[in-house]
Amino acid sequence: MNKNSKIYIAGHRGMVGSALVRRLEKEGYTSIITRTSKELDLRNQQQVADFFTKEKPEYVFLAAAKVGGIHANNTFRADFIYDNLMMEANIIHQCYVHKVAKLLFLGSSCIYPKLAPQPLKEEYLLTGLLEPTNEPYAIAKIAGIKMCEAYKDQYGCNFISAMPTNLYGPNDNYDLNNSHVLPALLRKFDDAKKQGLKSVEVWGSGTPKREFLHVDDLADACYYLMMTYNDKQLVNIGTGEDISIKDLASLIKDIVGFKGELVFDSSKPDGTPRKLMDVSKLAGLGWKYTIDLEQGIQSVYKEAFN
Repeated sequence: MNKNSKIYIAGHRGMVGSALVRRLEKEGYTSIITRTSKELDLRNQQQVADFFTKEKPEYVFLAAAKVGGIHANNTFRADFIYDNLMMEANIIHQCYVHKVAKLLFLGSSCIYPKLAPQPLKEEYLLTGLLEPTNEPYAIAKIAGIKMCEAYKDQYGCNFISAMPTNLYGPNDNYDLNNSHVLPALLRKFDDAKKQGLKSVEVWGSGTPKREFLHVDDLADACYYLMMTYNDKQLVNIGTGEDISIKDLASLIKDIVGFKGELVFDSSKPDGTPRKLMDVSKLAGLGWKYTIDLEQGIQSVYKEAFN
């Protein structure tokens, strides 16, 4: 990519897309192309075709997706599979039609089987059953990976896929009904502190372990891969370290300054027991994260709630 290359970031207003915009602007790129969902419905084949014909992007970061936590994934199952399949199919195909120099497709760690060995290696894809609560979303993301591989095989397209672990950072979603666990906990503890509540309820048993990556680290890794990686196989992006939901809740409780009790509601679903990425491939390529979890949560809390 040259500094004046035309670079389309699909989903630029989301947490990941906005981080990619910040990263590229920091590097001095001057021709970043964006469209809001009102300006361009990525589910609409004709609109996407017309957009590529008009703008002719040279590089594409596909960060647009319909996303949510356990509750949203489990409730809006049809929306999650339809919207994500249509968006990625339209964009990936138009990248081929218009001979885009390189595409980076962003998936999710939920593509791996629910009971896959830990940590999750790239080759574990399609070796077992998925977590039922987010299966439609995971299947859509797997389809995106396989589309990139197929277009590379058949047409020689330089389409690569990266699988981020659980993300947090600026422009996260703090809605208690459909957000992910880390932002949901930040919101819960902040609300409880402001309302003077005596306790905060956390979904599940607290025993599942999760890995968290600051979205600015993800954007840095994506930029690194766009500049250096051209192989067919997907690449995991994460820290290679995880934390139990109970310990995460305690950490956030301390950062927020909530003095009450933690109550775990074991009637609510835990989701996958553990989800830790094997990031040895990415490390071997020369990239490692820089923002540690406590530091990252502190900065996010300060920015979003104070």
